[in-house]
Amino acid sequence: MPRLRLLLLCALLLSAFRTASAIEVKVSPQALERTLRAQLFNAPDGRYYMRGNNTTPCGVYVDNPHVTFQQDRIVVHIHTQAKLGTALRGTCLGVSLSTDADVSFIPDAEEESIGFRDARIERLSDSKELNFLLVPFLSRKLPAQMKVNAADLMRKLLADSARTTGYALSLEHLKLHSMLVEGQVLDVDLDAVMSVN
Repeated sequence: MPRLRLLLLCALLLSAFRTASAIEVKVSPQALERTLRAQLFNAPDGRYYMRGNNTTPCGVYVDNPHVTFQQDRIVVHIHTQAKLGTALRGTCLGVSLSTDADVSFIPDAEEESIGFRDARIERLSDSKELNFLLVPFLSRKLPAQMKVNAADLMRKLLADSARTTGYALSLEHLKLHSMLVEGQVLDVDLDAVMSVN
């Protein structure tokens, strides 16, 4: 996330000194992965629990998210661990499953936010019970938690600019126009208006 912040800040600063307000920002898969880890996989053990928690004998969690770009899509790979059954005296009587799953999205410019649409599940487990939990997580929860409001992020970065740079920088307006995966970067086109005092 710090690299994403730095890229967005640099792009905004450059726009303040150009006559046109159009900016192109390139975002790496690692920046999106850090965002996902910070916003969803933020438990002390780096997991997201779909059922139970780190103290319950039965439960389902996902961890180790990995983001890559393939063709025009953003692919998120996760590892899933499940203990399905009945809890009895501190143990789970049932079945243990361990599998990987993949989902892909198309990046989507949503006014001030980097969003995602068209979730397509690329790989699931062989367990119907586990897939019952995985499908809504992969198709709805994951893309919603990856969403980043770029304007809010930039405003936070600029809040301390007077002290750190000697200039009071503020973002007046930001609008994302398009996002496109090109090779190993997410190319974001946006317009921004900044004030420098």
